Amino acid sequence: MKYAIFCYHSENVVCAWSKEHDEAVMAKLGAVQEKWAKAGKLGPVARLMPTTAATTVRKDNDPPLVLDGPFAETKEQLLGFFMIDCAGLEEALSFTRELAEANPGGAYEVRPVGYFVDWSAGA
Repeated sequence: MKYAIFCYHSENVVCAWSKEHDEAVMAKLGAVQEKWAKAGKLGPVARLMPTTAATTVRKDNDPPLVLDGPFAETKEQLLGFFMIDCAGLEEALSFTRELAEANPGGAYEVRPVGYFVDWSAGA
């Protein structure tokens, strides 16, 4: 089963990290990712740009309204995500625990992924 693991943290905290601290955290995360990639379990991984770079399309009216910014009222922001292919939730949680050890603070949300159409399979 495929799982999406979403990484949340306060942008104010993460964006305040020094370049050296950020590189150290990314190196630790990279070591976890490399281990799971070599095992054939890790899929796409993305680090998102800050929410100040976001654009929102609101479909409350017709035509849709395009707005600068994420317009989400949260204390923590979605910073990135991982896709992983696991035998079940426990294996996905094992990967997530390793990520959490490498990355200070924040939270991870683990969700099973269902496909409408798997375009990677040439559908």
